[in-house]
This record gives sequence, C-alpha cells and structure tokens, in this order.
Amino acid sequence: MTGSTGHGARDTTPGSGAAGGPVVLRVEGLSKSYTGRPVLDGIDAEVRSGEFVCVVGPSGVGKTTLLRCLAGLMPPTGGAVFMDDVLVERPPERLAVVFQDYSRSLMPWMSVLGNVTLPLRAKGLSRAARQEAGLAALAGVGLEGSEHQYPWQLSGGMQQRVAIARALAYQPEALLMDEPFASVDAQTRADLEDLILRVRREFGVTVVLVTHDIDEAVYLADRVLVLSGRPTTVRAVVDVPLPSDRDQLHTKSLPEFAVLRSRVLKLIQEG
Repeated sequence: MTGSTGHGARDTTPGSGAAGGPVVLRVEGLSKSYTGRPVLDGIDAEVRSGEFVCVVGPSGVGKTTLLRCLAGLMPPTGGAVFMDDVLVERPPERLAVVFQDYSRSLMPWMSVLGNVTLPLRAKGLSRAARQEAGLAALAGVGLEGSEHQYPWQLSGGMQQRVAIARALAYQPEALLMDEPFASVDAQTRADLEDLILRVRREFGVTVVLVTHDIDEAVYLADRVLVLSGRPTTVRAVVDVPLPSDRDQLHTKSLPEFAVLRSRVLKLIQEG
C-alpha cells in the first residue's frame, strides 16, 4: 500500500506485499466532516491486489470512518474512493465487510448455513449453488459440520468465523475488517489471526483490517498504514518485510518484529 503523509516522512522499506499488483482500492483526497468538524483530512492511499494492509492510529481519529468510506457505507465530504478504477458511491459487489460486533451481524433465528448464504440470495443463485458456496466457505474457516447449528449455540470465536465465512461465500475481491478480533479472548484472537492469514492465502483475497493492536498489525500485514491525530491524515506507511509464512511464537520472537512494532508505536505516539 502507498499513501501520502501529512505529518512526517513515509517509510519506504521494501516489504513482502503485492507491490507490483494492480490497484484494487484507491483513495484520493478523502475528507470527512461531522457537523462541520473535520475528521479525515485529505487521505491518499492505494491498496494493491493480494495485499494485507492494517490501519492503526490513536483512538478516535476516524479509522472506522475511513473503512466505512472505503466500503461505500458512508459518503465522504470531499475526495473519492475507487475500486478497480470505478468510483465507489455504494457498496461494491466485489467487496465484503466484517464488523467487530459479530453477535449483532448474525441472525439468531437462522442456522449457521442460513447466515452464511443470506447475502448470496441477492446474486440470484439457486438454492443448491448457495448451499455449495456456503459449505465451502464454512470449510475454509474450519467450521465443517456446524452448518445446522445456530449462532447462540456457538462461542464468540466460532460466531466470528461464521461472519468471516459469510464474507468469503460472496467471493469478494477485497475484504474489509473493522476490529474483527477485539471482542474475543487472547487465545481465540491468536487463532483467528492465523485463520485470516490462511484465508487470505487460500482465497487470494485482498484484506484491509482496522485494529488498535500494534502486535496484530505487524503480525498480519504486508504494510501498516499509520494515521495521525485529528484532523486525520496518513502519518506513515510502514512496510513489513517479515517472512510470509508467519507463526505466533516464532514470528513474534524475531528481532525484526520488535523493531517494526517499536517503529509503529513511536509513529502513533508522535501523532
């Protein structure tokens, strides 16, 4: 991912991301204000095909607002968002979103499979095709055999897997995730982090993930987009040149991991 920096120099260390791939999402001069108060102030950024980009920054600077603008769920005050060079004015067909509050995004009266296949009805697929896609997505997140259960019968981590499977069943080109693991315990969070890395690899999806957790950002991302304080601009883009095959114990014990974590933390603290 590339981005313009409003406060400070851009980090240009070579990374392991899909730097040469085509641009999937492009943000040009994106601004957003609420009742005349600026939140986002001229964001410029690109996300390339196959990249995993994490967005971090101080609390309350508009990370979720940026994600909603990317998803076409919220109109910007100024500037524009493009997906595959098409102006985003509503949620694009090839884009899916996973929110933090998975419990509210799932329909408690519908089975797991029913929840996963619900968005596919808008595609006009037959019932058999919807079920095939839904079962494949559930298998992709390790929930084989759970299709007849209901959300209230599952743990929080399993419910979030259902939400991820629902997004994958739609076969998106890009997956946007807003603090998707914030509401689960530490071990479940680590498991879900590894799951999304595997999903990214196996499904070939481009991922943009908002998080407050610096360790999570460095562990998951090819590049970390660091936002400044309000009015928010891009503080820096930090490339993450860690091996693509990552492991919770080995990767996080690497000296390079500690250096990158400290760099991102310092950028956030400097605001």
